[in-house]
Amino acid sequence: MHKKSQIILWLVLLTFTTPLVWTEYQDLSQYEKLKNPQIRKMPDKQKMLVVEKTGDPNVTAGEAFQLLFSTFFKLPGVKMAPPRARWLNTLTDPRNEWVGLYALPLPESVDSLPAGVEGVKIDFWEYGEVAEILHVGAYSEETPTIERIIAYIAAQGYEIAGPHEEEYIRGPESGPDSSKYMTIIRYQVSKK
Repeated sequence: MHKKSQIILWLVLLTFTTPLVWTEYQDLSQYEKLKNPQIRKMPDKQKMLVVEKTGDPNVTAGEAFQLLFSTFFKLPGVKMAPPRARWLNTLTDPRNEWVGLYALPLPESVDSLPAGVEGVKIDFWEYGEVAEILHVGAYSEETPTIERIIAYIAAQGYEIAGPHEEEYIRGPESGPDSSKYMTIIRYQVSKK
C-alpha cells in the first residue's frame, strides 16, 4: 500500500472509530443525575471547533460531523469529548431551514487550524448558568424532554437566554438501537 493510501485509511479509521471507542469505554453513570432537570454554572466561555450547516439535520449532520472530526484529529493536543450542536433558529421553523452549529470542545492551546481547512472555524460558546436534562432515546422523541426542561426553567424563575443545545453522549456510533441514545439538552438561562 502506498504511503498516501495508508494515511487516508488511517484518517478514515480514526475519524469513524474514535467516537465509538470513546462512548464504549466512558462511564455513563455520571449522567444519571441529569434524568431530572437541573440548573448549574458552566464556565462563561468554551473554545469550540465549529461547522455551520443549514438544513434538515437528518441530511446535514453526517457531512457536518465528518468535516468536524476529520479536522479535529489533525489538531495537536486535542482530547475527545462529546460532540455538541446548537440550533440558532427556533425548532418550530421548517427543518430544511434549521441553522445548526456542530462542534467539539477545544483546549485553550489550539489557536489555529491546519492550512487548507475550509468550512470549519474556531469560536467561543458562551455558557454561565445553564439548564440541562438528559434525554434517553431517539432524537425524534425529544419533544417531551424539551417541554419538561422548558417548564422547569420557568418554574425556577428563569428564562431561556441562548440557543437550543444538544450534547451527544451516546448516539448512532454506538449501534442502531436508538432507544439507548443519550443526549443532554441544554439552554443558557438567566433570572427573570
